[in-house]
Amino acid sequence: MHMKSLLIQLDEHTLTALNRIAEPGKRQRSEFVRQAIRKAIRQAEYQAMREAYRKQPDSAADADDWSTPEDYQP
Repeated sequence: MHMKSLLIQLDEHTLTALNRIAEPGKRQRSEFVRQAIRKAIRQAEYQAMREAYRKQPDSAADADDWSTPEDYQP
């Protein structure tokens, strides 16, 4: 997989905290940031899914019957 570069600027306090948490060294920091971004994306996707279910919950009668799924109506 070809990775793209992303240049971000951090204030001194945030960089110091990042170095303390992510183990000193460029590779460890980069992996920490990649994981944090993936986690934030997953959380946003899960939140969107929860919101969709909140707006249109499964009916109680068919909740366990996967053979008759309801169409989602946004």
